[in-house]
Amino acid sequence: MALLEVEDLAVTFQRKGTAPVHAVDGVSFTVAEGQVVGLVGESGCGKSVTSLALMGLLAKRGVKVGGKALFDGNDLLTMPGSTLRDMRGSEMAMIFQDPLSSLNPVIPIGLQVTEVLKRHRGMKGEPAEKEAADLLDRVGIPDPRRRLKEYPHQLSGGMRQRALIAMAVACRPRLLIADEPTTALDVTIQAQILELLKELVAQQGTALIMITHDLGVVAGLCDEINVMYAGRVVEGAARRPLFASPTHPYSVGLLGSIPRLDAPRGEKLKPIPGSVRDNIAWADGCAFAPRCAHRTDECLDGPPALVQTYTGHAYRCVNPVTGDEVEAVTAAATLPAPSIVDATTDSDGEA
Repeated sequence: MALLEVEDLAVTFQRKGTAPVHAVDGVSFTVAEGQVVGLVGESGCGKSVTSLALMGLLAKRGVKVGGKALFDGNDLLTMPGSTLRDMRGSEMAMIFQDPLSSLNPVIPIGLQVTEVLKRHRGMKGEPAEKEAADLLDRVGIPDPRRRLKEYPHQLSGGMRQRALIAMAVACRPRLLIADEPTTALDVTIQAQILELLKELVAQQGTALIMITHDLGVVAGLCDEINVMYAGRVVEGAARRPLFASPTHPYSVGLLGSIPRLDAPRGEKLKPIPGSVRDNIAWADGCAFAPRCAHRTDECLDGPPALVQTYTGHAYRCVNPVTGDEVEAVTAAATLPAPSIVDATTDSDGEA
């Protein structure tokens, strides 16, 4: 049974005198207990807005949210604010993208961690401080007692991200949302953060939604991957099928842009043409059509339907990629890249 069921989630931003912006346009996915689900795509595709809508952290004015988001059978989108505040931190938690701006710069780390313990677990004084130190130690921060008295600017980027993770897991939430937790971190720290998240999922059975723009990051972490573009899921599959046979041209482009260690010196990368702003409304056709090398006239004949195969692989494309192009991309994706951690090996060591 799914812990979280998101069905036709839609988020529209509307300002007076401007056209409405459909940041999320009918997103659906499920997350089971202990499962890691990835939301992947370029900046501006709606990943972070999806997570903020689920957490109830979007502004009330100028924002319209529709669809359903059932958490253990209860709709998060229609839940009273007081009930949702009680759930945030205890039942569900979020690791934000930028730890420096997410942490209060004028309050010591210790007070920010103990605030969670006080709010949701009723802990105060020395027991709360001891638990906060244990949490920092658990996420790999050295000398945690001293760090509790320090301010965010006194910690490195990796330590600040670990402090955010400690706050998020303080109450052992059933669902954890990680919004690009490795952004702006060097490769070594990226690997440590991803390994830490894997351990937390394995030890606590926490469901994890991993939001990132890097397919290399989710390669060794996620069970299911949903590729988003212009507010919709354009391809979804289990990790192995997605990396072995990507179908949507956008997924192929993301995989093809991963650097190869065996590439000749001076060989140029293969970026996706254009930018995420170069799209059309889904009502008029495939939003990716202006950037797609596989575009046909049929791509502009209305919104493409989501095709569901018998293997569970789903894609939203009328002219999917097949043949030699897929083989070339998947061959490149199996090679280790700087941002890939354990991309082609399972936890049991099976290649």
